[in-house]
Amino acid sequence: MKPAPFEYHRAYTPQEVVELLRELGEDAKILAGGQSLVPMMNFRLAHPAALIDINPVSGLDYIRREGDELRVGALTRHRSVEISRGAEVRDGFAVLPRAARWIGHYPIRSRGTVGGSIAHSDPTAEWCLLARLHDAEIVVLGEHGTRTVPSEEWFTGFLTTAALPGEMVIETRFRRPRRCAALLEYARRRGDFAIAAAGVAFDVVDDRCQDVTIVLGGVAGRPLRVPEAEAHVQGAEPAESTWAEAARIAAASVEPGAEADGDHDYRRHLVGTLTRRAFREAYETGTDAGPVRGVA
Repeated sequence: MKPAPFEYHRAYTPQEVVELLRELGEDAKILAGGQSLVPMMNFRLAHPAALIDINPVSGLDYIRREGDELRVGALTRHRSVEISRGAEVRDGFAVLPRAARWIGHYPIRSRGTVGGSIAHSDPTAEWCLLARLHDAEIVVLGEHGTRTVPSEEWFTGFLTTAALPGEMVIETRFRRPRRCAALLEYARRRGDFAIAAAGVAFDVVDDRCQDVTIVLGGVAGRPLRVPEAEAHVQGAEPAESTWAEAARIAAASVEPGAEADGDHDYRRHLVGTLTRRAFREAYETGTDAGPVRGVA
């Protein structure tokens, strides 16, 4: 299928993007990697009257560390994060390149952008889950300048965000570096959208888990925190029994519904399995303690 007719515009600066958005109105959409928008247009699920191509915009493709924040420009490709090996990423944000491997196939990772994924707000998207996992902030530019939105407030529902008309995402600031973190997901075929996903992050202090975060994908209209399961792990010993009970609580607390990819019980089962495995991977990759206690 082919998209409905539309106007095509190219922008060369962020300010020009904002000006075009104001001029063209709410029927205009920003085109970055196009890995989500273009298929939706081809299937006539989206009918923008105009596209603003921001690929010529310079200065929005970067990964840099500023204190405890890892700042990723909106036009940074998935692949750039996936292959990043610098100390600025390894020290507290090593889950980002590991998680990027889950994104689609190589051509998608080479073309798609971090900012585009954050703006699209798919509740199974890796960057959306990682934004919540690392308590990220989303920086947007609009007619009245820039503003920063906490990721907790950014994702408002399925494919919807707190962005105002005429605003564009220019940066995602991943905060709270974590030594122990992992993101796992399950899809029927490699590269498909995940049926369910689970991300965990925590620190280990005096052989106890601290500052625990659990984020689930594919079970709600936006990335979902699970405070009941987090509370169980907080202060507990890093052991398989801890992970298993947290996974049970997480699975029991969600109402994923039934879809073509699986019924309610199946998706809950996936949540539990992925959460438990994510805790194990996070601990084993984030510490030198070796295998988790309680696992043969």
